[in-house]
Amino acid sequence: MQNIDLVKKAIKGDEVAFETLVKSESEKLYKTAFVYVRNKEDALDVLQETVYKAFISIDKVKQPEYFTTWITKILIRTAYDFLRKKKKIVLDERILPSFTAKSRPNIEGNLDLLQAISTLNQNYQTVILLFYYHDLPIREIADAMGIPENTVKTYLRRAKMELKNFLEGVSHFEKRAIT
Repeated sequence: MQNIDLVKKAIKGDEVAFETLVKSESEKLYKTAFVYVRNKEDALDVLQETVYKAFISIDKVKQPEYFTTWITKILIRTAYDFLRKKKKIVLDERILPSFTAKSRPNIEGNLDLLQAISTLNQNYQTVILLFYYHDLPIREIADAMGIPENTVKTYLRRAKMELKNFLEGVSHFEKRAIT
């Protein structure tokens, strides 16, 4: 509830409220940017651009309870724009192990999962990161990406199938290499 009050104040032009909101979201936003651009300086640039865009358009927030979704959507679009300019899409090995530690605690497993995620198209990468790393519900992911909820579900299902196939292929290859 406190964040909703801060968002309402920020919408009305309270710069201190906006700064407080950004500070509370900055670590998640930075990590998300870093996953996309894989470089500290570039991630900071994307984050800075995101904060600027959010600041000048905060009055466009229609539902204060979705501020996090709104600013994440700005960040994703800013990261995609940045990557289009640089013509590269990468993921970071240091961020994803913490994201995947629950499912595969060993280093090799984390590297396999990182490699598998990096093979996914941008939409699949985004839904995987938002769903598992940011713990966003399907509805908020759909809002952030500007696509229908059923499309998010389809992307998640397909991304998980691709990840499973990739990881099973790696596992099968490792077994063959040992024997």
